[in-house]
Amino acid sequence: MLIFLVILVAVQILGFGAAMDAPESDPCPVKENVPLFNCDQFDKAVARKISQMLLFGLSTACVDNTTGLFKGPASVAVVIRKEMVDYLKQRSQAYIAEATIQGGANATSVDEFLEGPTEVVSVLIDEFVGTKRNLFSRVSGWLSSEGREEKIDDFVQEMETNVFWPIDRREAVAAILIQNVDLRNVFHCSIRFDSAEQLAEHKSQCGYRTLNCMNNGCKAKFSAMHAEKHDLECPFKIIPCEQMCSEMIMRREMDKHCITVCAMKLVNCPFFQVGCESAFPQCNLEKHCSEFLQSHLLYVLGVIHKQEASMEELRMRVQLLEKSHSINELSEALDVRSLTLAIKEQEAKMRKLERNVSKIQNQQELIKNTK
Repeated sequence: MLIFLVILVAVQILGFGAAMDAPESDPCPVKENVPLFNCDQFDKAVARKISQMLLFGLSTACVDNTTGLFKGPASVAVVIRKEMVDYLKQRSQAYIAEATIQGGANATSVDEFLEGPTEVVSVLIDEFVGTKRNLFSRVSGWLSSEGREEKIDDFVQEMETNVFWPIDRREAVAAILIQNVDLRNVFHCSIRFDSAEQLAEHKSQCGYRTLNCMNNGCKAKFSAMHAEKHDLECPFKIIPCEQMCSEMIMRREMDKHCITVCAMKLVNCPFFQVGCESAFPQCNLEKHCSEFLQSHLLYVLGVIHKQEASMEELRMRVQLLEKSHSINELSEALDVRSLTLAIKEQEAKMRKLERNVSKIQNQQELIKNTK
């Protein structure tokens, strides 16, 4: 009995000492709050590019898989599409683990590994396509033939025409792939929130949220962060004329406007063929013709009279024409033909006037001599 009591006391002492040495613990530990609401928005431009890569990759896999067989690529498209999506999802998830392993082993290699989503997905698509090539594709020269490229392009067009794989479904797959391989969080939003209300408020301001172009005729959709870039490039935006005329022109029509009907379009002087080398905005044609009337008269008179008159005589004719009552008619002539006709008409009047004056002078001289 005495021995039992000694043992009991020793156990109590030892137990008490262990309790004193052990760290205090919270009987009801509180779990750390982990945000549960994730923003899943992504870069729409990257997703659109990947979605086009998916269609081209599917076409390539279907064409290579049926080469040399008595069936077309459309006959295997449904099955290969499912296999392709499953493969890309699994491989893109493994990409994170591979990047982590390489990063731990070699920091340089992980920098090389962390490429943009389009580059990574392109590699994964090529891997998948390689697994679907049949024996004929592998052993023949099919892979490098022009006929292969044409058949792939034709099947892409066929799928687009028949809406075999709609763009919205491809972009949904692209969004998953982006989230899986975008380790730097550059092309998608990875922010988490504690409540649905916080998430909803964030989504209305998120730089990756989808915006629609407001320009009439434009159907483009893009992430908010690219709004300014799209605005600078949108072909449907109405902007001031690049040549500074008063018109507002749709960007896609600007080049046509500037080289056809723009009032500020540079034109050569209509008297260029006879010697005037001036160039000016189209709207200044009348002003130019009025200011350079003397030069134009000299050029046209030189053509009319050719070698019959010297330069001095031509200048005298110009002075006479400028003093005539028809100077306004001459200034309104805006090309060689019309000015030539106006000059000839005016010179005809002047010759008639000269003959009348000469006749009167002769009559006066005759009368004077008879007295």
